[in-house]
Amino acid sequence: MRRTIGIQIGDEARVVGLLHYNQQGSRESAGFEYDAGWLADPDRFALEPALPLVAGPQFHRKAGTGSVFHAAIADTEPDGWGKRVIQRDHAKRRQDARRRGEEVNARALNGLDYLLAVDDVSRVGALRLVDEQGIAQRATEDGRRTTPPLIELGHLLAASRAVETNTETAADLAYLRGRGTSLGGLRPKCTVIDDEGHLSIGKFPSVADERSVTRGEVLAMRLARRAGIDAAEARLVESDGDAIALIRRFDRPAGGGRLMYVSAATMIGAEPGDAQEHAYTEIVDALRVNGSNPTADIEELWRRIAFSILITNVDDHLMNHGFLHVDRGLWRLAPAFDINPFPERLRELKTWVSEEVGPEATIDALMSVLPYFRLTQSRAKEMLSQIEQAVAGWQDEGRALGMTGADLDSFADAFEHGERAAVQAVLA
Repeated sequence: MRRTIGIQIGDEARVVGLLHYNQQGSRESAGFEYDAGWLADPDRFALEPALPLVAGPQFHRKAGTGSVFHAAIADTEPDGWGKRVIQRDHAKRRQDARRRGEEVNARALNGLDYLLAVDDVSRVGALRLVDEQGIAQRATEDGRRTTPPLIELGHLLAASRAVETNTETAADLAYLRGRGTSLGGLRPKCTVIDDEGHLSIGKFPSVADERSVTRGEVLAMRLARRAGIDAAEARLVESDGDAIALIRRFDRPAGGGRLMYVSAATMIGAEPGDAQEHAYTEIVDALRVNGSNPTADIEELWRRIAFSILITNVDDHLMNHGFLHVDRGLWRLAPAFDINPFPERLRELKTWVSEEVGPEATIDALMSVLPYFRLTQSRAKEMLSQIEQAVAGWQDEGRALGMTGADLDSFADAFEHGERAAVQAVLA
């Protein structure tokens, strides 16, 4: 299989370049080539640091379980949940074809199949993929909305539950197909239009949940804002007694348009799934080289690490941090997202504070990197005070979200631990 896919950007569909894909047996390869018009545009920028603005094809080598595509393009692939829906839909279509006595294509899904299965409306960031006929993938299908309104959350939840319990119908899969997201993991979710007309992510409770994970995430996001963190807007929506977390998409500004987004993994050149451990100090380095306001963003990053330590947000891997393009190759930290308290987890960060201190989620480790972040003790204490004050009110905030006493008890270990006392010792 050989395909050439056009890469465009923004609502205005400016041509950026071509994605070349080749598959021979089980081996896949891909390359990207900037368009001559893009290279001549005064507003041009490199899609990622590993894709410099040069003429000619640039190839990407797949590493481990990583993507066959360059990282900025791979960032728009469906997440684990989205891939699960695509796989189930593919299998169901083949089963139905056999049942009708039709010839079935035995080809397994490849990397390009997954990449093109994300709907053009909901694809993260500003990149848009068009096929050889110039049609954006996936274009609107006749008689169907590609992004459902909030009123359909109940239908979406029911279809997602069916997938989780292996009871889904072809209609369930057709309803979910293409509506997944790139920001997230294996938990059920879907892109929706909220009641104010904004693109949002609806995150559903899972049948495997032992606590109210969706309420916990909205609680963490609300506390993050109280702690002075630039966090995505989050709220709860009830559907037949189930709490659904609604996270507004920050790559779609209120005035319209699409913002270019890449993950922190892409910005620092880390392959998802590689064996190497990475540290927040590498994000600091990337901000100093590529940031439009590095001083403010480095301080913001330190604040986010402190908050993660205090609420036991230990799923802070590099795909859960991102950047938005500002102007001509300069980037800002994207608003914080996917912040969750994990009361049952070992208190170790996925992204290390630094290579020296490793994964330990401690205030001592965080204070040790103040020089690298170019922060003064007084400024660090000022931020810690605000963060601790916000976290201390977690139960009141939880009750305001409708959490019961049992809900609060199930999250207590994430909020009540020795690092809260460590903050008090620093502030003393």
